[in-house]
Amino acid sequence: MPHITAPDGIKLWVEEAGQGTPILFIHEFGGDHRSWEPQLRFFARRHRCITYGARGYPPSDVPGDVERYSQAIAAADAVAVLDGLGIGRAHIVGLSMGGFCALHVGLSHASRALSIVAAGAGYGAEKSLEAYFRGVSLAVADGFEKQGSEGFARTYALGASRVQFQNKDPRGWAEFAQQLGEHDSAGAAATMRGVQARRPSLYDLEAGFRAMDLPTLVMTGDEDDHCLQPALYLKRVIPACGLCVFPKTGHTLNLEEPALFNLHLAEFIAMVEAGRWEKRDPRANPAEVMKVS
Repeated sequence: MPHITAPDGIKLWVEEAGQGTPILFIHEFGGDHRSWEPQLRFFARRHRCITYGARGYPPSDVPGDVERYSQAIAAADAVAVLDGLGIGRAHIVGLSMGGFCALHVGLSHASRALSIVAAGAGYGAEKSLEAYFRGVSLAVADGFEKQGSEGFARTYALGASRVQFQNKDPRGWAEFAQQLGEHDSAGAAATMRGVQARRPSLYDLEAGFRAMDLPTLVMTGDEDDHCLQPALYLKRVIPACGLCVFPKTGHTLNLEEPALFNLHLAEFIAMVEAGRWEKRDPRANPAEVMKVS
């Protein structure tokens, strides 16, 4: 089954490997279904691993109307993939744009998730930078549209939180940049305009996060500056949330530090499946510095 069909008729390319408890991997804006290869090769030893191309990312369909792209639609597409494969619940793992999608699955489709992992999720969430982020997102959309993916990838792949990947692993970064250059430029532009530029700030979703009764892991790189504060915020407001910060690391966590990513994800999933990833102990009161009575 190379494609499944979303409720609005859009076909999404799906790949899977392995058997066991399902894990659904959701890619970032700068990646695609191929970006999860280091995870599929590792976790397929004991899990049914699924990845897919978001709408706008061939071989998935590329709708031309920007109104067919949104954060809510992205979360519904993730659920449609589970439906198409006959999967009731899965561990939902996302990076960046995919991390936002994973969180929204947790908020809007909690019954379909065994757990939520949001890595590198935070761009545009900081309230002081909302307008700036929306403007940059629209400028990026224009860049893909005017220069084409191959041309604009040379700029986008050298962002402030991507150069860490290039410095550590030039071959891996070059593969990432090459695959970015192969994206559909119209799909990239529509995704930026319809999903990235319009998605709500995580800080506006606090009531939902406080009520989200799912084991959650937030991962971020310590040089992914605009994800650090949102990561701390998510840790504080989601009841059963853990926070993992990778040292000297940028945005492309799963490719830049695949062994570290796999290690922490495997431990998290094992804890969840053992029933041991629990809510924060109420005695761990953040307002308390030292016990005096």
